[in-house]
Amino acid sequence: MLNAFLISLVVVALSEMGDKTQLLALLLAAKFRKPIPILFAIFLATVVNHGVSAVLGQWITTVLSETTLLWLVSLGFIGMAVWMLIPDKLDDESESINRWQKYGVFGATFILFFLAEIGDKTQIATIALAARFDSIGWVTIGTTLGIMLVNLPAVFIGDKLADKLPIALIHKIGAAIFLIMGVGALLQHYFL
Repeated sequence: MLNAFLISLVVVALSEMGDKTQLLALLLAAKFRKPIPILFAIFLATVVNHGVSAVLGQWITTVLSETTLLWLVSLGFIGMAVWMLIPDKLDDESESINRWQKYGVFGATFILFFLAEIGDKTQIATIALAARFDSIGWVTIGTTLGIMLVNLPAVFIGDKLADKLPIALIHKIGAAIFLIMGVGALLQHYFL
């Protein structure tokens, strides 16, 4: 299960670099300037979102045939590779932050981050990873830590660090990992 944890951590950390949720974390940090409640809210929103996603990934393995699941997960990883190459942007999240501000720093961050994760690359990856590795716990822990590793510096350092990171290269590396996982699963099943 160490593989499930490590691969989940690395894949999601790479996916999160430059992702809309990382950009949201930067905006929240700039708006509220209270990193600790922001980080706790991001952590809790991610645990809930990715925990449910991992359960969904496991459930999918019980209702689909092994061949259908193999193709679905493999094509999902290959699709994630392509998606990684499309840059994310925030659609005027400042307005959303202001709308949820009445719930305080923690409440606004939790709500916004949870909603931003729905249908996000990292949520889809969590579903696929849980289906691939048959591990709700290790995948949830790995993906959550991956999110936190990327957002911790984003919240504390803000956009000063974001401008210095080679986001395009990081996305290409993440895309390559997803592609290798998707093609590798197919090759392993049909040729090994």
